[in-house]
Amino acid sequence: MHVEHLLTDHSLGLRPLWAQDAALLAREISGVTVTDLEDPARFVRPGEVVLSGLVWWAPGRAERFVSALKEAGAAALFAGEETHGGVPEELVEACARHGVPVAGVPAHIMFRAITDTVYLRQWGELSRRQALPETARVRLSRLLAQEAGPVEILAAAFAHLDRTAAYVFTPSGRTVAATAAAPGVPAREAAALVADGRGMTVSVAADSVSPYERWLLYLPEPDSAPAGMLHEVAAALGRCQETAVRRRSADRQTADELGALLAGAGAGAVEAVLRAAVQECGLPADGPYRVVVADTGARRPGLAEGALAEVAGHVAPQAPQAAVGRLPDGTAFAVLPAESIGEAWELVAGCEPGVPLHGGTGSVAAGPGELAGALAQARYALTSARATAPDASVLTDTATLTSLEALLTGVPAEVRAAYRRTVLGSLLNGERAASAVLLSTLETFLACDGSWARTAEALHLHVNTVHYRMQRVEHFTGRDLSRLSDRLDLWAALLCR
Repeated sequence: MHVEHLLTDHSLGLRPLWAQDAALLAREISGVTVTDLEDPARFVRPGEVVLSGLVWWAPGRAERFVSALKEAGAAALFAGEETHGGVPEELVEACARHGVPVAGVPAHIMFRAITDTVYLRQWGELSRRQALPETARVRLSRLLAQEAGPVEILAAAFAHLDRTAAYVFTPSGRTVAATAAAPGVPAREAAALVADGRGMTVSVAADSVSPYERWLLYLPEPDSAPAGMLHEVAAALGRCQETAVRRRSADRQTADELGALLAGAGAGAVEAVLRAAVQECGLPADGPYRVVVADTGARRPGLAEGALAEVAGHVAPQAPQAAVGRLPDGTAFAVLPAESIGEAWELVAGCEPGVPLHGGTGSVAAGPGELAGALAQARYALTSARATAPDASVLTDTATLTSLEALLTGVPAEVRAAYRRTVLGSLLNGERAASAVLLSTLETFLACDGSWARTAEALHLHVNTVHYRMQRVEHFTGRDLSRLSDRLDLWAALLCR
């Protein structure tokens, strides 16, 4: 199959944006990769069509993405129009510079339709040469009809190759399934294997799956199975994952109900009601639990929930042992076993380096009655994470907020601004240069523990000048710098800047 075959397939409705070179259009397609990584080179193989929802895109990032496609030998880029309402012109221009055909995928066209078109046509010929034995194909069809899980699908697909090691990984290295001949692989090592391009990796295409949860069919020995067979197996796994997504929607609704209950519970919540809601989600009745909240900013809906679901998969692989849903304000949350999630968070966040994944968690809840308090702590920690690292992925635990400066990062920006204006008062409204001098002197004075001599030395001033400036500060703020409480108020106001 060639690139032009897809562009001229009216059922797909693709909009060619740059595809002027006949040689490029006649290029043979070797497969399809779905990615929203800003640098996708490690997952793209020569001749593959790349499907991207453009979640990664922001002004100035197109060059890195397209150059990675060119370096990897991608046949074409099909860019989803739903996220940004179209394909950014900057991206089209970068594709033209690098000679990568690009087309827009209308919002109503699912990526699955494109992958099916490629694989049904391309691997149909291979199937006639028995890339996958007919008995295995019939067995897979039967298992899919029975809504079997990935472990059963993978085992059936490789049953005739009983010594072949095959895995289904997620980008963060979580093992979804493995054949009997495949030794266990730690998550960090598995993530490195698929990221470094060692072995053979085939992306599993499934709709409504976040980039954090997508499946990758991985073989350590690329020649241990025919390429056509691997793509057939990947297609079966895609249907399997779509079934799992449909099943999970009911679990998410139950988790949303628990989130609404916790968000409105307060200290007087009836523990019996909370216990029943927790058990309805499949969680242990008595805890202990850890509550985590997450946010990815103004990104694709469901992205933060997908990240939390993947974290839950690492710390609670035996489902159902975790609940993942949304709070009434739209914030993603999860109730997990009381395990450390630091390593899992790091691995999951690393899957999408271009997406700032912010998270917050609090102290462990011993039982259902403490969940509302743990949620309040987690939300405070999330606000702190956003404030301290707006453009980076970070997980903040309230246990790490051990200083006044750290504690204030969890206070909403609007509240901090109001407090600063109230405490510093007209000191902020005076002549700019004079106000800056007074504020700088006040900050140095407080940092020097109220020592006049040390402040004067630090600022290279006479001590009388320091006294005069501090008197002006007291005049503008109405505070007495000889009182510890007033000093603390002013210090907090300065930190709120």
